[in-house]
Amino acid sequence: MARQFVEVVATVEPVAEEECRARTSGMNCNFQIVVDDRPGQAPNAFQTEDRFDRPILAFNLGLINSVRNADELAFIMSHEAAHHVMNHLAKTRESATYGAVIFAGIAAIGGAEAEAVRSAEQLGAAVGARAYSKEFELEADQLGTIIALQAGYDPVRGAAFFTRIPDPGNRFSGSHPQRRTRRHRAPDGGSDDRRLLRRLT
Repeated sequence: MARQFVEVVATVEPVAEEECRARTSGMNCNFQIVVDDRPGQAPNAFQTEDRFDRPILAFNLGLINSVRNADELAFIMSHEAAHHVMNHLAKTRESATYGAVIFAGIAAIGGAEAEAVRSAEQLGAAVGARAYSKEFELEADQLGTIIALQAGYDPVRGAAFFTRIPDPGNRFSGSHPQRRTRRHRAPDGGSDDRRLLRRLT
């Protein structure tokens, strides 16, 4: 699994960086890929940035060990890189700020005490941060498909990972879309997907 991870990183990272430079202007596209090696954690991968705005793609051992093939790992890595290319972190922070201001403003206008206004502000930030999170996940799936394909992996096989992760359901407060929604937007091997993949290659 470690060898597979290293190979996927070596293949996907330069393609993701090239796609980032092609689609953005002035964005730091120098991805750093890190592994959280603490044992016993549930599978997880995410994208963040360091204090110098360098994009970080983080994976834990649970995730690395849970994929069944290199295509799944490449699809996940490409998906996380896509979050950065599409500037989803900054958009989430902006949405959280709007939510905090709106909720706190409503509470203050309603005559709430200072503590209640602070609670409303925190709730607004949480709601705002998740307002577009499901759509961001679907956008990252789509761009991630392109990155994985350009790196030489099969995104149809890669998207099969979704069939094994817990379905978050259609909850308002959820950060991820329903599994069937992601399967609908991600390639599933149907004829339309295969025609698209042939055109891209």
